[in-house]
Amino acid sequence: MYVGHPAEETKQKEKGYGQPPGVPVIATEEYATRTRIGIRRGKTGQELKEAAMEPSMEKIFKIDQVGRWFVAGGAAVGLGALCYYGLGMSNEIGAIEKAVIWPQYVKDRIHSTYMYLAGSIGLTTLSALAVSRTPALMNFMMRGSWVTIGATFAAMIGAGMLVHSISYEQSPGPKHLAWLLHSGVMGTVVAPLTILGGPLLIRAAWYTAGIVGGLSTVAMCAPSEKFLNMGAPLGVGLGLVFVSSLGSMFLPPTTVAGATLYSVAMYGGLVLFSMFLLYDTQKVIKRAEVIPAYGVQKYDPINS
Repeated sequence: MYVGHPAEETKQKEKGYGQPPGVPVIATEEYATRTRIGIRRGKTGQELKEAAMEPSMEKIFKIDQVGRWFVAGGAAVGLGALCYYGLGMSNEIGAIEKAVIWPQYVKDRIHSTYMYLAGSIGLTTLSALAVSRTPALMNFMMRGSWVTIGATFAAMIGAGMLVHSISYEQSPGPKHLAWLLHSGVMGTVVAPLTILGGPLLIRAAWYTAGIVGGLSTVAMCAPSEKFLNMGAPLGVGLGLVFVSSLGSMFLPPTTVAGATLYSVAMYGGLVLFSMFLLYDTQKVIKRAEVIPAYGVQKYDPINS
């Protein structure tokens, strides 16, 4: 029996010789192609998963740098907006110009709102210091368990809903007690930060004051409804930051995926809540302007 050369047999198989009757050569080739593509796709997905979970300090450093540049870009935009609106280069009238013609009750509303804001910050600070000197509460807040996280979320949401549900005009006493409770809960939540030490906390407080002051100035100089249209995008961004925060709890920060989620939660959260500050400032001003002085609905500075 004649045995052909292996290379010749391969060519004959590629041309279709030796195939069972009824099986087209094209169908066989398409099946083989699909099989190879499927295997290749499976390997690619596995490789992506391994790359995401691979600890790589170089990639983590690059991800962190991207986050820092993102925050720096946001700060540059904010500074540019401050110069643009503050120097009066905008053709629209800002809140500072409109403040000249505000009725006295609008000025009183905005003043009382910011006084309650300052009081909330002071009460939160005192509460945090008190909790930091209570070992039982500090041990509970430092656990990081699901019970602690759930209790913290429930306390914050519940205290906030309680404050909003009480009328400022009809029940001023219970309203202020609920406000004190809410500030105490917020102080309990931030109490673990006291382990960082006094100098670092003081520096962070100054940075926060500078950011809040600068962005509030931007919101005051900008046209009254310039940032009021950001509600929907801010809601989407808040959801993204929240999901990233939850994801970073399950993935170690030494992996590429964990570092990415951490950067989105950290740096994206900084920019997001800075934009929320612009939105909320103009919302306070708008609410103080539009609610009638003698209407059925009363202005509530604590809720604002």
